[in-house]
Amino acid sequence: MEYDVIIVGSGPAGYVASIRAGQVGLKTAIIEKQDIGGMCLNWGCIPSKAIIESAKYYDRLREADDFGIDGIDMKKISFNWQNAKKRAMRIAKKLTGGVEYLLKKNGVEVIRGEARITGPNSVTVENRSIDATHIIIATGSYPRSLEFDIPQERVIELEHMYGEDKLPESVAVVGQGPVAVEMAQFFQMIDKKVTLVTPSKTLVPFADQFLNDYIYNRLKKDKVEMLFGDDIQGYENGKLKVQGKEIEAEKVLNASMRGAVLPPMDIDVQLEAGFAQTDEYLKTNHDSIYAVGDVNGKSYLAHAGSAQGLFVINNIKGIKGEMNLHNYPLNIYTNPEMAQIGLTEEELQSESIDYKVNEFPLSANGKALIEGYKDGSIRMLSEKKYGEVLGVQIIAPHATDMIAEASAFMQIESTIYDVARSIHAHPTISEIFMEAGFDAVDKAIHK
Repeated sequence: MEYDVIIVGSGPAGYVASIRAGQVGLKTAIIEKQDIGGMCLNWGCIPSKAIIESAKYYDRLREADDFGIDGIDMKKISFNWQNAKKRAMRIAKKLTGGVEYLLKKNGVEVIRGEARITGPNSVTVENRSIDATHIIIATGSYPRSLEFDIPQERVIELEHMYGEDKLPESVAVVGQGPVAVEMAQFFQMIDKKVTLVTPSKTLVPFADQFLNDYIYNRLKKDKVEMLFGDDIQGYENGKLKVQGKEIEAEKVLNASMRGAVLPPMDIDVQLEAGFAQTDEYLKTNHDSIYAVGDVNGKSYLAHAGSAQGLFVINNIKGIKGEMNLHNYPLNIYTNPEMAQIGLTEEELQSESIDYKVNEFPLSANGKALIEGYKDGSIRMLSEKKYGEVLGVQIIAPHATDMIAEASAFMQIESTIYDVARSIHAHPTISEIFMEAGFDAVDKAIHK
C-alpha cells in the first residue's frame, strides 16, 4: 500500500504531524513500536510534571498556618508515592487515549511494530513492506547511559520510575538540564536526602545565566547538595563515589542529557553528533525523508517537536515558512517555575547587539503576595535603539504559562512601548509584564 506520508514514532512531533497530515487530506500512517504518545505522554513530560505538582502540593502544606489554617502537623503527614504515581498515570492514560481518538478521527492508520527504513520511499514493519512519497522520522531521544560501574538494580531510569514500589530515602540525581533540576527538587520537596551530581554550575544548558544563577542559589537554599564535574568513580555499598567523596544514595536517578533514538535503516542518513542532520526545511540528505523533534538535535522540547511536525506537513503541502527556535519557550518546572524565550544575554553579547535589561520583582506584586509567593521576577531584554523585545525570562509560580504572553508579542516584533501599553487586570501576577515595560520605557510604576 502506498501512502503520502509515513511517520515513524508517535511522540509529540510524530502524532501532531500525523493529525495535521490527516486534516489536510494526506494519506497517512504512523508506526509505533511501544505506546502512542511517546516518551512525553507516557513517562516524560506529563507524568513527571504530575508527580512534581503532587510534591509542590505537599510542600505548600508547611505554610498552612500562615494562611490561617490550624491543625496540620507535618510530623503526621507523609507523601504517598503510590497515590501520586497513580494520579500521574491516570492523567497520562487519559491524554494518550485522546491522541489515539484524534488519529482515528483524522483517518491516520496506526501500525504497531518496529519500523525499518529500507529506502528513500519504503519502510518495513513486522514483515510488511510499505511505500510512501514522504517519510518523517520522529523517533525522539533517550537519556544516555551512566558511564560508571553501578549495579543495574540501583539505577532508576526515568522510563521505569513509575514502576518503583517505593522511593529511596536517599538518592543521587546524575545529569544536567531541566529534568535533573526538576527531579532534584522533587525529592527535596518530599523530604528525601538528595544530591545533584552535574557536570558544571550551568545547570540548564541553553538557559540564560540569570536563570542558572537563580536555580543554583535556590537549590543551595533548599539544602540540596550539589557536586560539579564528571569524575564519578563508581558505586559501592549504597554510596556513590564522586571526586574522592562518598555520597549516600540508595538509588541513582539517571537524568543524563539525551541522545537520538534512530530507527534501523538500510540507507545512509547523515548524522551530526549522533542526531539526524537536517536542512532549514528539516529534510535529511534524502529529499523524501524528514527528521523532526528530539531526533534531529535542534531542540529537546516537546512543543518544538510538535511545531516542527506541523512545519514539515506545511512544507509537503507547498506552504513554505521558516523556523526560529529562539521564539520557542524554554519551560523549566522547578519550584518556582522558570521560563524564557528569545535571545539570552550571553547571545546578545556574542552578537554585539546593543541592548538593555529591565527587571521587576514578584515581591512588589499584589497577587503574588496574596498567593504567598514573593520569590521571583521578570527580566526583559530589549534592543536600545528601537526598543524591540529580544528576550524574556520569568521566575514565578506559573512562569511556564505566563511565557506565552511574551511569545505572542515577540511573534509580532513588539517593542517595550507595546508591552507598557498592554493593560493587565489587577491584581494579577501578569502585571509584572506591564511593569517591566514601563521600567524599560522610563520607570516602573510600583518599583
